[in-house]
Amino acid sequence: MELGKPHELGFDGARLARIDAFLKEAYLDTGRLKNTQILVARDGQPVHYGHGGTLRDDGIAMREDALFRIASMTKPITSIAFMQLVEQCKVALDDPVSRVLPEFAELGAYAGGGGSLPFAPAKRGRPMRFVDLMNHMSGLTYGFQNRSSVDAAYRDARLDLSRNAITSDEYIGTLARIPLEFEPGAQWNYSVATDVLGVCVERLSGMPLGDFFAKHIFEPLGMVDTGFHVPSAKADRLADCYGYRPGKPPRLIDKGAESRLVEPAKFQSGGGGLIGTIADYHRFCSMLLGCGALDGVRIVSPKTLDLMTTNHLPGGADLTQMSQSLFSEANNAGTGFGLGFAMVIDPAKTLMPATKGEYYWGGAYSTAFFVDPVERITMVFMTQLYPSSTYPIRRQLKTLIYSALTDSHA
Repeated sequence: MELGKPHELGFDGARLARIDAFLKEAYLDTGRLKNTQILVARDGQPVHYGHGGTLRDDGIAMREDALFRIASMTKPITSIAFMQLVEQCKVALDDPVSRVLPEFAELGAYAGGGGSLPFAPAKRGRPMRFVDLMNHMSGLTYGFQNRSSVDAAYRDARLDLSRNAITSDEYIGTLARIPLEFEPGAQWNYSVATDVLGVCVERLSGMPLGDFFAKHIFEPLGMVDTGFHVPSAKADRLADCYGYRPGKPPRLIDKGAESRLVEPAKFQSGGGGLIGTIADYHRFCSMLLGCGALDGVRIVSPKTLDLMTTNHLPGGADLTQMSQSLFSEANNAGTGFGLGFAMVIDPAKTLMPATKGEYYWGGAYSTAFFVDPVERITMVFMTQLYPSSTYPIRRQLKTLIYSALTDSHA
């Protein structure tokens, strides 16, 4: 990978080198993580790249073109795809979701009391709109949050699903029988909303989600290694995946050499199903930094991206005021949420180096990215450890990156 000279891009090279030293000392040498990759860029030009650890548990070294499960880093891609359809006036953000998913026409909030979920009585409020799906104020949830009766109904219905267990139509049909946790627009709750949004992209376009991504995002951007399954010719590049165990080494939970990710997915999860490389996601971030365009190819307009990266929480609130979620990729203080992205709305409240207007997200296997449109910096970080809340690595990486900055545009 060709890197720019740090001093020409406003960085201190010696301070950037701290990143790799820190990752090695704090995570790789201790066995907390089995592998890491990081790519930092300014104005789309890579200025720091590092990788370490092993690709596979048998000791195969990490490689530059390794494939990673990016999980919820799929969500921003699905959100961009949906906004492409909005730009074509095939759908509007304030349309009711039932316009595309008639199964949701009678969906209401859980009323409590009698009945057993998932067939409990529901209280009808205002209809769920597409904007509610995009900003996670839809009333949907995730079963793994283990917080409510509705979460339990999701688990019973196997809605935190295996990619090969259900079709998109079956998924929507099952989801439509379970009441919402709250009336749309009332609260923020991290949820399967972006999976639902992905099904809407399929129905509006008449294409499987992966085909839509390939035609309208991946091929135009040259994202040659990202998709909902790993072709057999690339299977040797898939990293092993691990689960955290307190006080013990990480447990191998999906061997790359034996993974079912080589099989085409029956359900293409817009909320978490993609596998890809750090180079591909860097190109996606570079398009975002380019106000929706990269190398002369426009994916969305600058005004569309402005709308997506503006805080949509009511009254300018942050997630400490609106979130009822027990699981989130976001540090809640000083953090707003737009249409598919979290963003910094008050840097001081985050208690870390940050820029107002910076936006970001991450994935359940501890992957992460951010885009700083003021400083013109992007970062992509890859590893494979579940869950993402195990270590404060995202905060640590942001601190290291911004501490290496010598030329601030703020």
